[in-house]
Amino acid sequence: MTSAFRMIAVAAAMTIGGAAASPAFAANDAMKVCGAKYQAAKTAKTLPAGQTWNQYLAQCRATLPKTAAVATPAKPAAPVAAPSARAATPAKVARTPGQPTAAQSAMYAREKQCGAQWRADKAANKVPAGQTWPQYWSACNKRMK
Repeated sequence: MTSAFRMIAVAAAMTIGGAAASPAFAANDAMKVCGAKYQAAKTAKTLPAGQTWNQYLAQCRATLPKTAAVATPAKPAAPVAAPSARAATPAKVARTPGQPTAAQSAMYAREKQCGAQWRADKAANKVPAGQTWPQYWSACNKRMK
């Protein structure tokens, strides 16, 4: 289940089944309760001198009663997917973000080898006249594939 689907499911559950619980949830929200108290104290000029919002919030949260956790809606049953042609394809290999794929790793290795050849050929004056690195890289990459 994707995270977008979960967010929609939770929002729908709260809208449909949690309409009566919404005011209680809002009343238990420390940020809203403490925010209202802070604004009232600020308007009445009863805040201690130099007290910041973060300090006030920490103090306010400490004074709030500990409430029971809000009941979370039950997870909906996962739909049964019909077999398809895509089911026969192998699963993708999990990789971390920023980690190159196997094809990218192979390309980086070819680029490194072609770079070493470019430097060696250039030092030995074996690079054709007027040929640039991108042109050399293109030809070398085709050769190495």
